[in-house]
Amino acid sequence: MRRKKRITLLIYIAQILLALIILLPLAFALVSSLRPLDDIFRYMSPVTWRTFVPSEVTFTAYTSLFTERGFGRIFFNTFYVSVANVIFGLFIGSLAAFAFAVFTFKGKNFLFLLVLLTFMIPFEVIAIPLYSLVDALGWIDTYSGLIVPGIANGLVIFLYRQFFLDLPKPLIESAKMDGASWFRVYWNIIMPLSKPVTVSAGLLIFIYQWESFMWPLIATRSKEYKVIQIALSDFVTEFTTFWNEMFAAAILSVIIPVIIILPLQKYFVQGIASSGTKE
Repeated sequence: MRRKKRITLLIYIAQILLALIILLPLAFALVSSLRPLDDIFRYMSPVTWRTFVPSEVTFTAYTSLFTERGFGRIFFNTFYVSVANVIFGLFIGSLAAFAFAVFTFKGKNFLFLLVLLTFMIPFEVIAIPLYSLVDALGWIDTYSGLIVPGIANGLVIFLYRQFFLDLPKPLIESAKMDGASWFRVYWNIIMPLSKPVTVSAGLLIFIYQWESFMWPLIATRSKEYKVIQIALSDFVTEFTTFWNEMFAAAILSVIIPVIIILPLQKYFVQGIASSGTKE
């Protein structure tokens, strides 16, 4: 009994230490965003309570983001691109997964293998060919160039397909016998049952797009289409680094995904757990 309590105590201590390792940098970033620029590193050595408690609280960094840095437009761009990718990505991904799970056609397994390869290959490998294609379409520095390349997501197709394979086939057969079209079976029967995996896939797409850096850096040139991950690099200049504004922008960029994930985390876990490896 004592040994079990000791093990439990060690587990709790390890969890607390892990939480501190994760939360302390965020706490420092939050506190630094509320400090004047000259005070940020004044109390770093040695580390004391003053390191995490500002002696003077100011919201100048946050107001400057929207009045001088144009972060209102930047947040709109990031949110618009992320939400558009979620909407179109879920629709295209679920349709493709429905075809892989329900229909039998020549080359099906080979095509699904190609789908799996799409999320196993590093993005850097396809960045140059993708840029050439988007440039040929005239989509560089447009919303289309930011949104369209991210719509087809192999991981989303995989999650949906695995979930659809676990659904009872008599449900689909009975709907077809009643005269329902394939699209009606997909839209009115299959998708309402797929809420957990839809939430999981939607969150994966949203977080991926919200944190995307390389492709927006390649595909945009003007400030009109700049997203938040690219904007974070603007605080480093030749002569100084605006640490308080950088920390403020980083905190705001973290808050949005957290607000979205927290109320949906139950469905996210259910969707991942229910998408097994059934063949």
